[in-house]
Formats: sequence, structure tokens, C-alpha cells
Amino acid sequence: MWTMGRMWIARSAVKHVVRLWRRPYWDRPNATYLVRRWPDLAATCVATVFFWLSLTPSLVPRPWFLQGVIGGITAAIGYAVGSVLSTLFRALIRRRPSRRTRTRCWQAYWVLSPGLGGWLISESADMQRQLRTLQGLPPALTWHTLMIALISVAIWLVILFLARTIRLGSSKLIHALGRLLPRPVALTIGLVLSAMVVTVGLRDVVFDRGVIDVADRIAKATNFGTKDGIEQPTSRLVSGGPGSLIAWQDLGFQGRNFAGSAPTGEQIAAYRGSPASDPIRIYISSPEPAAFSRREPFKAQAELAVRELKRTGAFDREVLVIAGTTGSGWIDPNVAESLEYMYGGDTAVVAVQYSYLPSWVSFLVDKEKAGESTRALVTAVRAEVDALPAQDRPKFAVTGESLGAYAIEDTFGSVDGLLGQVDAALLAGVPHFSPVSQELRSRRDPGSPVWRPQFEDGKNIRFAQFPEDLDRPPGTWGRPRVVYLQNASDPVVWWSTDLLFQRPEWMNQPLGPDVTPEINWFPFVAFWQTTVDMAVSYGVDAPHGHRYGAGSVNGWAAVLPPKGWTDQDTEQLRKHIDGRRAPY
Repeated sequence: MWTMGRMWIARSAVKHVVRLWRRPYWDRPNATYLVRRWPDLAATCVATVFFWLSLTPSLVPRPWFLQGVIGGITAAIGYAVGSVLSTLFRALIRRRPSRRTRTRCWQAYWVLSPGLGGWLISESADMQRQLRTLQGLPPALTWHTLMIALISVAIWLVILFLARTIRLGSSKLIHALGRLLPRPVALTIGLVLSAMVVTVGLRDVVFDRGVIDVADRIAKATNFGTKDGIEQPTSRLVSGGPGSLIAWQDLGFQGRNFAGSAPTGEQIAAYRGSPASDPIRIYISSPEPAAFSRREPFKAQAELAVRELKRTGAFDREVLVIAGTTGSGWIDPNVAESLEYMYGGDTAVVAVQYSYLPSWVSFLVDKEKAGESTRALVTAVRAEVDALPAQDRPKFAVTGESLGAYAIEDTFGSVDGLLGQVDAALLAGVPHFSPVSQELRSRRDPGSPVWRPQFEDGKNIRFAQFPEDLDRPPGTWGRPRVVYLQNASDPVVWWSTDLLFQRPEWMNQPLGPDVTPEINWFPFVAFWQTTVDMAVSYGVDAPHGHRYGAGSVNGWAAVLPPKGWTDQDTEQLRKHIDGRRAPY
């Protein structure tokens, strides 16, 4: 009996397959079926092609599940493009294909697309392995072909359902207005109201009250915590320590990381084999109404920072550095420690926090605060330095990574503004929208690639991914000096909305040393690939992606070397920074 049951199920399944093969689509009963209707064939074909294009490699290797996300989003975009083209075609060509023609076309689609899709997903795995090898990662890779396809289809269907639901709502609204108003007026008002509802819903409900609120709550909870292994400093030269104007508990998560990980003079002396001082680290946390002026919070931050600098004797140090912070307030420990060990602790590093949100959220909601807070700090500190006799002034430098580098660039605004106010600058992973970087790329010397631009023969400014890049072009450096640590495969450097419709220069030949020759640009697709790349840009080793490692050692040695500093000293310090365990 069990055998007969299985036979009946098998025959039933065969009948359904045969029936579907003979009629591989479904016609809606009437035009009011806007949600429950079969996908448009032309739009589905375009969506499938967009999905295939999304399988091409981009700047950094990506995991299989994110490939599914990219595939689903780009397929939805492709379906929208195909729908528009199909609608225009039907409006211009009144003749409709016969049922037989539609059937044959759908049959061809179902025969060809699964096989081609599976083969292309497998080929994409090989391209990902080549990219991993190019960037120094093991070629071993988990790449679930079936799961990538299922995730992509699921995301595409969800987006398609939401789009059709919105269209259904708009249609009902227009129909209701049509009872009271002339058809053209009802159509116009209905479309405008629908667009407003969707925009407000996405912005205020989904984005502001959903994504941003959740991110804010998580970041705020994190900001009250302290990383394991980080303890309150005992040095009076560090914020949060004895005599500090900023209480330890008020520094925030990243502030406590920065202050609590400061090396001692004994640690530096043990490495150098000669006496060393305790370095100065000043960190002013994100402004709160209870602590700062409501009207000018960043000015109040800067004033407090100057008071801390004076308290610790920072203006008597050989080097004074302003560090731009990322959205969360993070400062790369490699950058600070490299300089402190290089100068035997005779340094002072000061930073202000403008936000505790993750960088991607901060970029969306309060990017302007980065420049405003850093500009206020630079203005206040620069005024104190300029008030000193010329022979007593410390070397004045600035540094920053990612949004912290943007904060520095936005403070000075132009190449001349930067070179005219600092003795040295070390910037890493500078976002594409940063003003000075954009000027340098647009004014670069002819023949130099955008991923390694040469500006005025490298007299004052040089870009580097590897240490040897700092020696090109050969010749004597001028003063002041600026080094940009810029990986050719860093998606943070290249992400821009221009990728939606315009091929970027960094995809032109010659490609960067760690950019795969399989990379290509396709409308919409490249934008989403690079967007996802930013999320996984820390998944590779330095100097690739958004990882810069101990490159700061070579950077500081190039722009601000101590007297008598040698290449051997640089290599030794780089090995030390590379070999130690990062404090946070």
C-alpha cells in the first residue's frame, strides 16, 4: 500500500510538471490584479541578466550570503528597468505575441536560466578565489550555489511584492479621487500623494525610527561600556587619569580605549633601550547638554581640550598631533603608538569625539559634525601654538582614518589650506567625498593613475599602499609633508553614488596592484557591489581593503622623522607594531 501511495504521488507530480510545461505562466483574470499576477517575461529576463552581472568580482572578496543579497537587490533593479522598457514597448507596438509564442519563450527561459545561472555562480566562485589569492588570503572558499540563488530570488520576490503593493495602493487612491475629480487631476494628485507617503514612510518610519533608532540604542549602550583589558590610566598626562578635567566614566567607549591603552614611558624605554617620557593623550568625549554649551558645543569641546593640553604641558612636547575620529570616536592605535615610540614618548595627541554612532550611520545623519568639531579644535589649538615664540613651538601635525580623515580634510578645505597650516599630515582610507582628496585626484600629474595619484612631482604630497611607494617619484621631499595611505582595493575610498551611472576611473587600465582584472562596471550593479564591499572591507589583511596595519610607521617616518632616524629604525618599529597585540 505504501508503494502504491508513492506511485500516486509521483504520477501526480509528473502531471503537474507536464501541465506547467505546457502553460509555464499564468494570465491574470483582469487588469485589477496588480499584486497577484505572473512576472513580466521581458522584465524577468532583464532581472536575470542583472543577477548574472552581480556575480562578477569587485574590490574585496565577499561571503556567499552577501552575494545572495547583492544578487537579489540588483535583480529587483533589473526587473524595474525591464518593466519600464516592456511598458514602453507595449505602448509603441500594439501587436501582442500569441499564446504559443509566449509559451515557447517561457519554456526557453526555464530551460536556459537555471543551468546558466548555476554555471555562472560556480564561475564566480573561481573569480572570488583568484581575488582572495591576489589579496593574500587562502584560496579556500565556501560558496553555496543553491543558497545564493535562493537568497537572491527571495529578496527579489519581497521587493517585487512591496513594489506591487505600493502600486495597488496608488491605483485605489487614484480610483477614489477619480469619483470626485477629473481623471488627469486625480491621477496627478494620486501619484504625488503616493510618492509622499512612500518617501515619508521610508525616511521617517523605516529609516529614522527603525534603522537609525536601533543603531543609536546599540551604540549608546556600547558607549557606556569598557573593552576587556582596558583600565583607567594612572598617568596624569592622559585624559581620565589623576587630575584630568574629564572623568574616566565620561570618556565613552572609544575614549576609554584610547586613553586606557596609552603606553608608559617604561614600556617605550624598554623598546628603545634609552630613557623615554610618558606620552600625552587627550580625548574629549561627544558633547552632552549637561557638560557643554547648548549653543556652541564644539567650541566648548575645543576649549576644554586646550585646557587639558595646558594642564599636561602638551605645548612643551616635540610633536603635537590632532587626530580626527571616526563616527564612533575611534582612533587607530597603530597611528598613535607609532609616533609615540618613534619620539620616545615626547608627543601629545588630542582628539574630540563628535558622535558615538557607527561610521555608516554617522555618515548618513551627522557627517557635517565631523568637520565642525575638528575645525573648532584645530582653530583653538593652532591659536595657542601660534602664540608661542617660533623656536618654542611643537611640530604641529594632523592625522585621521576614514571619517576621521574626512574630518581633517573638511577642516582645511583645500590643498593650500592643509599645507599652509600644518608641519605634517598622515591620512588613511580617506572617503571619496573628502574635499582635499578630490582636488588632488582632479589635479594629479598627467599619466599617474587615480589610485596612486602624483601631485606636483610628489614635492609635498605622496600616496602609498606599500612602503616603496613613498620613494616614488625619486627626489627630495619638500616641507611640509603629507602622506596618504590609500589601498587601491579600499571601497571606502571609491564608494560614490556616481557608480550608479558612471564608470569610475579606478576601473580603467592600469588597475591597482590588488584589483582583479575580472572587475567591471555595470550600471546599478557596481554601486551595490561597492556598497557591500564596505561592509566586508576589514575581512582582508593590510594593506588591502580598508586595513592599513602598520603602514603608519612608514607614513610618520616619511612626513615627520625624528633627528637621526634611519630606515632600519623604521623597519624595526614596524615589526614591533605588527607583532604586538593591538590594544583595541
